[in-house]
Amino acid sequence: MAELWSGYLLPAIIILLEIVAIIVPLLLAVAYGELRLRDASLAAKLLSWAQARPYGLEHRVVTQLLEWFSGLSVSRIHALRMVTLGYAAIFAVEGVGLWMQKRWAEWLTVIITASLIPLEAWEIYYRPTIGKVLILLANLAVVAYLVWHVRTKNRAVS
Repeated sequence: MAELWSGYLLPAIIILLEIVAIIVPLLLAVAYGELRLRDASLAAKLLSWAQARPYGLEHRVVTQLLEWFSGLSVSRIHALRMVTLGYAAIFAVEGVGLWMQKRWAEWLTVIITASLIPLEAWEIYYRPTIGKVLILLANLAVVAYLVWHVRTKNRAVS
């Protein structure tokens, strides 16, 4: 396992751990924010804050998010919360596993990265753009590289 931390892979692991360190708190903040947005007074405060800045980007973003969120049913809000908390837990486990140099964490990284491919393909099917196709191709290349790397590393260790 020492070769994991040496050479060219060290910067990639460090970047991945930094991303996980950012994503987990962000997902937890989204789940918390979803709970808080159920309070009508907070939604009203956010809307008045955004309306006080009519020319800022935050005005458009906050109003679109509030409109989108207010249109969700209770079951969809609950599903959104569960998915957000689930992803936060998976990313936290992945980050800890990679930090501890566990083999299963490398495969978990492959699975998590590959899990986005069906969503990207679905999005391309319904609303195709060249940017979405390029993102899908990049994700396929990353998954292929990760599988190759984990499998080659497994042979070198054995």
